[in-house]
Formats: sequence, C-alpha cells, structure tokens
Amino acid sequence: MAALDDLAFDPWDPAFVADPYPAYAELRERGRVRYFEPTDQWLVAHHADVSALLRDRRLGRTYLHRFTHEEFGRTPPPPEHEPFHTLNDHGMLDLEPPDHTRIRRLVSKAFTPRTVERLGPYVRDLAADLVSALVEAGGGDLLKDVAEPLPVAVIAEMLGIPEADRAPLRPWSADICGMYELNPSEEAAARAVRASAEFSDYLRDLIAERRENPGDDLISGLIAAHDEDDDRLTEQEMISTCVLLLNAGHEATVNSTVNGWWALFRNPGQLAALRADHTLVPSAVEELMRYDTPLQLFERWVLDEIEIDGQVIPRGAEIAMLFGSANHDPAVFADPERLDLTRRDNPHISFSAGIHYCIGAPLARIELAASMRALLEKAPTLRLAAEPQRKPNFVIRGLEGLAVELG
Repeated sequence: MAALDDLAFDPWDPAFVADPYPAYAELRERGRVRYFEPTDQWLVAHHADVSALLRDRRLGRTYLHRFTHEEFGRTPPPPEHEPFHTLNDHGMLDLEPPDHTRIRRLVSKAFTPRTVERLGPYVRDLAADLVSALVEAGGGDLLKDVAEPLPVAVIAEMLGIPEADRAPLRPWSADICGMYELNPSEEAAARAVRASAEFSDYLRDLIAERRENPGDDLISGLIAAHDEDDDRLTEQEMISTCVLLLNAGHEATVNSTVNGWWALFRNPGQLAALRADHTLVPSAVEELMRYDTPLQLFERWVLDEIEIDGQVIPRGAEIAMLFGSANHDPAVFADPERLDLTRRDNPHISFSAGIHYCIGAPLARIELAASMRALLEKAPTLRLAAEPQRKPNFVIRGLEGLAVELG
C-alpha cells in the first residue's frame, strides 16, 4: 500500500494550504491513486480519473441506502452529532438514488431556470450597490463588503427569508461547513451541531408560516412541488434542501470571488487585459474558478470494489477526489499554472459532475459575473491594500479577508 510520507501533501500544513498546487503536480507524477493514512483515504489527482469517478455508480456520497455502518465496516457517528447528520444526510448532495433522484426532481420543479433568470436584475443591482458603497468608502474588505453579502442576500431573497432574520445565516453556514474539513476537531463539530440545530429550528418555523401564507419564494415552491404520483418533500427534506442551497450556494461564490481577485492582483497583465475588455468576464469567471478552486476535495465511498491503475480499492474504502489537482492537470489544460482569462477549452470540475453536478451553478455564474462587472466598471483603479491571509481550511479554500483600496 503506497504511502505519502515522501510527498509534500499535508492538508494541515499552512505552507501547503497557501499553495497546494506544486504538491499536486508531484502527486500526479507519482501515479493515479495513492493511499493517505492520516485520513484513511485514497487520493485521486488526475482530471480523467476524477471526472470518471464522479460518474461511477460504484461510488456513492452515502452507503446507508445499501449497508448499515457495521456492515460497511464504519463506526456510526457519535450520538451528540445527531443534529448535524440529520440535517446533512437528508440533503440531496449526500444521498444516492432513488432518494437523490426523487428529491432533485422535486427541487428542480421549484428551482427552475426561470427562477434563476428572474433573479438576474436583483443580483446585478445589489452587486452595483455593494461596489458603490465600497468605492464611496475609498476601499475596504472585498470579502466582507462585497463577496459575502451578495450571495447570502441572493439565496435569502430566493428562499424568502426576511431581511431582519438574515444576520445569522453566514455564521450558521460557516460553522456547519467546518464539518466538511478533514478530521474536524471536537470544537468544530460542536459548533456545527449547534448551528445545525438552530438553523433547522428557524427553518421549521418559517416553513410552517409559509404553509399558512405561501408567497412567490422558493420555500413556498418547495412546499407546493409534487410529481405525477403526488410525491412531496418531507419537512426534513425541505429544511436540508434550504440549508444545502445556502451553504453550497454561497460558500463557493464567496471564495471564488476573493480567490479570483487575489489571483488577478498577482497577475497584473491579466487584470489589465480584463479591464480593457469586459467581454472577457464569462471566460474569466471560468478560468478563475479553475485556477484557484474553491472546493479542493470531494469524497466518495466505495460501494463496490474498483480498480485504478492496477490498485484494487475495496468496498468500504473512501476516495478523496482532488478537484484542485484535476483543474491543474496538464493532460487537460495547456500550461495549467498560468492564469489565462482567454482560455476557451476549460472543462474544469469546480461544480462537480454526474448526478451531483451543482444545481446552483447557473446562479453562481450570474453572481460572479455581476460582482466582477460592477468592480470593473465602478472601481477600475482597485488595488490590493495589504497581503491577505489564507484561511487554515484545506477543503473549502478561501481567505480571511481581502483589503483593497482605490488607486
């Protein structure tokens, strides 16, 4: 069993977290799959393998639709973590068919392309207002002043969460997402459990209110959604769906925004080209998501034995697909370490693939493009005011802040 003792892959090392891409290159050169003992996972680093495994039905986000914890050789989660797992395990991201198919079909009836398109003017107006306030102040923290409030407000508006209730949304989401890191601490788990319980209680009350007084919002749409057999979402499925839409719907957008602008500031030639030609915005959004991927790792359980490059991986094992590495694979991306906003052939997997492809990808693209255009138009002299600090997290990659000023 190949170990990684001689490699620079160390997701708890601040130097690695700051720039994992050289270690990924070394990992890809060493083969297609390697075992990582500290997390008991098999690391997959090549784009072709990651892309194929995301579509491979021998793998799953859960195994509980086929096995008990004991049958699968895994220890059940501690009882005190139950509020988190109840919330997490009823969301479609962590379900497999047939439950995943049913829930995604019902959510899609409410979360339609028309719903997303209708949000476009709201997204663009809000982005313009946030950037105008940043310009009026002469600068600030791009994370807290633009990147965070935009997608949180958009998701809250879509769900129909009143403005007065929105302050806890981002802290709840951040605490819940702490459980998605590798080997989370007990402190992180406790925060995630508390946030899961509080957020669930809030949504339960809001869903009850919408049953009595439905409106033109996504929660009302989820309540009303049904299929030809009159199958509907349970209350827990609605709660888990709302939390998933908030967490997945803004974490990636927030981190893509600040990671992207930090990359632009480090590549002034590309930033100058973008400022000179705003038609590059759509390809810039895709390239920046590839270049510094907001979700670095995605996990799957091995439901049926598979083989990768002669290495048999047994049922019960866990595979860690390295999105950040796949997005820098030279077999797919020419000169992958170079930021190229004109890159046309860009099959990045930042939104995943297969049945778990991000349902909110179209909305994320609208938000990223809206904030980028607003910053280009209203703050054409924007520049870095201080070197940013990386968050210590590896899986969800972001910055503590991004201080900017007007030149």
